[in-house]
Amino acid sequence: MRQRARQIPECPRKEHRVSSDITPKQRDDIRYVLSDAFVDNEVDYAYIARETQAYDRAEVERILYEEVAPVCYINLMAVIPEIWMGFAREPLLEEIEASLALRRSNRWQAFRVRLFIRWIRFRGAYIWEEICKHYAP
Repeated sequence: MRQRARQIPECPRKEHRVSSDITPKQRDDIRYVLSDAFVDNEVDYAYIARETQAYDRAEVERILYEEVAPVCYINLMAVIPEIWMGFAREPLLEEIEASLALRRSNRWQAFRVRLFIRWIRFRGAYIWEEICKHYAP
């Protein structure tokens, strides 16, 4: 018997779109804030939502799963996670940029990471759901 795919609820979207207005500094801030969802400690989803509230939700979700999660999700998969208080900002941002550059230059790596992202979107769907619960209407 075939199982149905789990439906991920849509997060309410803001009326105005500002994703094209995100500066590199803002993108780095968003990445750093989203990395808090991958620490081995109680996650403050309300804080993450407050810090990303001003940006397009679709873009924040894309950054979460396609840029931050491929680098940070491994922390949640570890038997004894190394990161439990928070990721160091500069090394995290450097690792994200290196991951993106590798995907741009290596088709095989890009394919592998796309598969990993699909798996993370399935297994880590609760992360986006929790963030969405804390967005102001």
